[in-house]
Amino acid sequence: MSEKIELRVLEKDDLEFIYQLNNNPDIMSFWFEEPYKSMTYLEKTYEKSIENNDVRQFIIKKGKEKIGYVGIYSIDPIHRKAEFGIMIDPQHQGYGYASIATKLAIDYAFATLNLHKLYLIVDCMNEKAIHVYEKMGFKVEGVLREEYFVNGSFHDVSMMSIFQKEYLQING
Repeated sequence: MSEKIELRVLEKDDLEFIYQLNNNPDIMSFWFEEPYKSMTYLEKTYEKSIENNDVRQFIIKKGKEKIGYVGIYSIDPIHRKAEFGIMIDPQHQGYGYASIATKLAIDYAFATLNLHKLYLIVDCMNEKAIHVYEKMGFKVEGVLREEYFVNGSFHDVSMMSIFQKEYLQING
């Protein structure tokens, strides 16, 4: 990990990379979505998101290489909360990049957006992701039993969250 991991705003020329992530069955099973997104769909979604204030989308990069995606969704300015999501390209998994990118996204959510709470939903079988989230300070709020149908069976999911005050205590 000699090169620095950074987040930068998602641009239209990143859509080919996003297309590859969104059509990877292994990735999308953890997003509880079918790996079925056309480039046209992604382009239309991107165009709509440009003026949408309740979402922030970032490319995770290492040097000039794109290694993943981070999204902060459903940003609620009244209740100061939002949902977090991350995808790491499978060829870049296992190097600690998810932890770094998650920390950068949390920093952005709490320092720039001044959110009170950041939450996520994770498949209870995704132990690696849960480990990353717990390491970053997320705590389980509850389990939704058999919430999503993935690869032929229903999966339980954990709702996890972190509050700005908790994060600042850890990362002051």
